[in-house]
Formats: sequence, C-alpha cells, structure tokens
Amino acid sequence: MTFYGPDWELLAATDPEVAEAIQGEVGRLNSKLQLIASENFASPAVMAATGCVMANKYAEGLPGRRYYGGCQQVDIVEELAIERAKALFGAEHANVQPHSGAQANMAAYFAVAGHGDKVLAMSLPHGGHLTHGSKVSFSGKWFEIVAYGVSKDDELIDMDEVRDLALEHRPRIILAGASAYPRVIDFAGFRKIADEVGAVFIADVAHYIGLVAGGAYPSPVPYADIVTFTTHKVLRGPRSGMILCKAEHAAAVDKAVFPMLQGGPQMHSIAAKAVALTEAAAPAFTAYAGQVVANARALAEGLAAGGLRLVSGGTDCHLLLADVSPEGLTGKDAEERLDAVGVVLNKNAIPFDPQPPSKASGIRLGTAAETTAGMREGDMATVAGLILRGLEAVPGSTQAGGVRDEVAQLVGRFPGYPQAAG
Repeated sequence: MTFYGPDWELLAATDPEVAEAIQGEVGRLNSKLQLIASENFASPAVMAATGCVMANKYAEGLPGRRYYGGCQQVDIVEELAIERAKALFGAEHANVQPHSGAQANMAAYFAVAGHGDKVLAMSLPHGGHLTHGSKVSFSGKWFEIVAYGVSKDDELIDMDEVRDLALEHRPRIILAGASAYPRVIDFAGFRKIADEVGAVFIADVAHYIGLVAGGAYPSPVPYADIVTFTTHKVLRGPRSGMILCKAEHAAAVDKAVFPMLQGGPQMHSIAAKAVALTEAAAPAFTAYAGQVVANARALAEGLAAGGLRLVSGGTDCHLLLADVSPEGLTGKDAEERLDAVGVVLNKNAIPFDPQPPSKASGIRLGTAAETTAGMREGDMATVAGLILRGLEAVPGSTQAGGVRDEVAQLVGRFPGYPQAAG
C-alpha cells in the first residue's frame, strides 16, 4: 500500500469510504484505456508534493512580499517554480499561482482588458474553450466576443477570416488556443494580425504546453504577450494553472491573480508544479513528448484505415477528433459504447456539427496518458482496432465482451500506476 502514501493506513481507518473510492479510482486507471486528451498520469513525486504539508500555509502575496509570516519555505518553492518555468519556456515573467486554466485565462483577460472590451477568440463548436467566449462562461458574460473558426474545406483555422474579423472589429485581445484542435497553430501569424490592429495577443496552450516543453510543438512564447495553460495535461503536473508573459505585462498579471481574483495560493500545488517543471526539463521528457505525437499519429492512421473520418484528416499533436456520425452514432453513443468495453474518452462537437453539445457528432481522443504508461506506435495500432470494434459492438453482446477482455489484457501490460497494480 506504499503507493497510496505513508498515511494510507490512517486514512483507511479514519474514512474507509473515501479510501475505498481512491482504491477504486486506481483500479479504474489500471484496468481501462485512458484516452481523454486533457488527462495524464502524474508521477509519484508530483503527487507526493501535492499532498505535502505546504497545503497548510497561507501565503497571500508574492515571494518576499507576503501578508502572512512564516513563509520562508513556501517562498523557496514558489521562486523555484517561477525560475524553472521561465527557463523551460524562455519567458520573461511567470506567475505560478492560478488555481486552474480558467482562472489563468480570467487573470490574463483582466490584466489587459476591461468590461465590454472586444475579444477575438476561437468558437467553442470549432474547437475553442468555454473561457474563450461561451455565453455560460465569465468570458462571454463580461466581454464582447467575436468568434473565428475553421474552414469547411480543410477544417483548419482560417487565418484570412481571423484577419478580416480583426480589421473589422479592432478587438482589444486576440486569443489563440483550443481544446479540440489537432493541428499546429500559427502563432507567428496571430502575432502579425495583433500588431496590425493594435491588439494584445494571448495564447491559451493548456493542451499543447507539455509538447512545447518537450520540443514537439511550436512555442507561442516568442510571439504572445501572455501565455496561459494548465499543468495537468501533457505537462504531467498537478491540476492547476500558470501564466507566462512579457515583462511589460508582469505587474498587471500579478495583480490580476492576486488580489483581484484569488486569495492565498495553493502552496502544495505550487510545490508540485515545481517538481513537474523539473521533470519536464529532463531529456526523458523530450523523448516522451515526441512519442506522444508519434502515438497520436499512429492512432489516427489506424482509425482512418478502418474507415473513421478524422477532423482535418489527422493530427500534429497529442489529440485527434473523429466524426462518428457516418457510423450511425452520436458522440454520446460512441462514448458510452467504448466505455462499456473499457475505452475511456469523451464525446466532442466537431466543426459545423448538426448535433447539440450534449450529443455531439464526434469523439476526442488523446495519447498523453497511455504514452506515460509506456505504449508506442504498435500498441496504438492495436488500440485503433479495439476502438473500431468497440464502436461496432452492441452493448452487452458477446462481441463487446470480447473487446473488453482484449482491452483489459492490453492495459494489464501498461498499467497507469504499476506501483499499485496486482
């Protein structure tokens, strides 16, 4: 039981229901294929830091400028996280305090824009994110959103449309980034358009930052005024957020995080972010990031060879989108069928989707977690075949049972947490 932490027996005795759920979650991770593009397996070192005594410390403010005493040790870890982030990504300034990607985005907006200002960002149905202007998000409620999308012809971001909209609306912010876009984003092109209209350029690379760290995806840092991201996807850190920016925006970003939006930072998460940044700076992480992309391409090739239509025809990163409507399924149907055979992914809207988001016409898949578990291209070809068969299998049928057994055998060779397997 050492994997669960040194105080596991105490937790199990104090709250057996929570302990049972934790064990159940580890069992789920070690028995099903984890293909949700926004998830990964954090290392034991990252999880140890996440559960450390720094969770107790109030540390409002910044290192050396706190509103509480006793911050000597937490100052050390926050300064380590800041310097490691700046070094890893070549940034002029870093704020490591945001609790999440959504809060990082909120701070970035509020640092440079006011209520009612125009923001040009990617449409959610075309691959954007809730915080890029959805009416149910603060972004759509607080700012005037102008949305760009992808072309019907190739399902790639239409940079001509981005420029035309920028010239027409003269937004305060131009935002690049997505939660379901499988191709390389032209950060230099966005920078050029932002300069042309006098806009602040923000890049939200929550999905891509781990690949950026490993040199497997272009960096937005040389081009964007502000870069936001989460730390728990390909970067393989704790569930949290971070902001990088040019020096000229440093003071405004810091003030937007605290005291505008947040109180005391979660120092245990900042400690875990520092650990994750050290891991991401190692040569092994560069190899990992390259393997993530190679695995995604192998998975895409296997699915396409089996007749599944891929949005934009493939992928340049860790994620891909597949249109399941030609198979007579909605994304919701596909998600449920695959979950029943041990394949975990999510339904997702595709560009120009006729279905509502609750059903969707597509599924989104990612290879970050299973690459962490050790899978390579040949394994992804096997995964593609299991997915195709799982989509065909009627739930509860003998065929579905056979696929489920094969998935379990495959995952048994690549458990997410082998320390807890068996």
